Amino acid sequence: MENLGLNPKFWEKKSVFLTGHTGFKGGWMAHWLSQLGSNVYGYGLGPPSEPSFFKETNLRERLAASTIGDIRDLHQMSNAIKRSKADIVIHMAAQPLVRESYNTPTETFATNVMGTVNLLEAARHTDNVKAIVSITTDKCYKNMEWLWPYRETDTLGGHDPYSASKACAELAVAAYRSSFLTENKIHVSSARAGNVIGGGDWAADRLIPDFLRAIDAGETLNIRSPNALRPWQHVLEPILGYLMLAERLCEKKEVFADAWNFGPNDEDMKSVGWIVGQLCSRIPEASWRTETKQQPHEAVLLKLDNSKAKVDLGWSPRWNIETALTKTVEWHQAWKEKEDLDKLTSMQISEFQGTHNEGRLQ
Repeated sequence: MENLGLNPKFWEKKSVFLTGHTGFKGGWMAHWLSQLGSNVYGYGLGPPSEPSFFKETNLRERLAASTIGDIRDLHQMSNAIKRSKADIVIHMAAQPLVRESYNTPTETFATNVMGTVNLLEAARHTDNVKAIVSITTDKCYKNMEWLWPYRETDTLGGHDPYSASKACAELAVAAYRSSFLTENKIHVSSARAGNVIGGGDWAADRLIPDFLRAIDAGETLNIRSPNALRPWQHVLEPILGYLMLAERLCEKKEVFADAWNFGPNDEDMKSVGWIVGQLCSRIPEASWRTETKQQPHEAVLLKLDNSKAKVDLGWSPRWNIETALTKTVEWHQAWKEKEDLDKLTSMQISEFQGTHNEGRLQ
């Protein structure tokens, strides 16, 4: 196996409590953990869309347990963590959409802030947990709409309820780290990734799912902000970073208990219009136009500085944006053709790891 900075033996039979396992990004995390031989205990609401990655890949069969529950329910989540006897907690459950946060600001703050607080509170009262990785977002920074990428030490903020709620979650993680978790010998990191793409995302108001839905329906896609610049990356890129962090934290390397960016390289920071153009080149029947209606505020320019993860953690992006788009379209086409998506997901993870050889999983 090519060295990814992961120790496969570390993950064998490791118990992992994963929130948000029924979602797109959490589903890919659960699948990879299962492929590594971990016992995954999922906790989260039901799948957020129909269809969903969770159902289409038959992910439940890979899990040690799947609890359908709300992270706002401290009692239920505490019981689930204790039952799992987990060594590692990976917190990915969230209300993840900017535009939805304008419609449901109270629920967004309750889920993303108090849900995180509940997770940290539940974990600190366990006997087994050694490491926590809490996932937030690139949008947690106070966006100055400038050319420079944001570093982990830059000011937190957020114009919209989603972004602000994730900045608050970062503060909650830092407070629990300094007030409770360090003295309990539980190491906690927060992780901030870019705009993740990949197969199995059917969320509303996300560019690539919207694009693929329009293609499937034979419709023209309306693009809100074709000039907006985003840190696009395949979903496996930050997940690798989260796994590397969890390993280091379990090795009791307290220096890694901090905030981390896992963004793409600068050359993969592309505009919305560029992404759509690339997708149209892969799917010739596609068409799009610019939305003319007034839209809620969204950031125009957003970059992440991944220097810290590269230098201190040894993480680096593996797939460029062209490859990430190709893998996303490949997965979606396989879904349309009713192929075995559990097998394809395993194959893409193995390709990402550098262990795929002539169609066989190694």
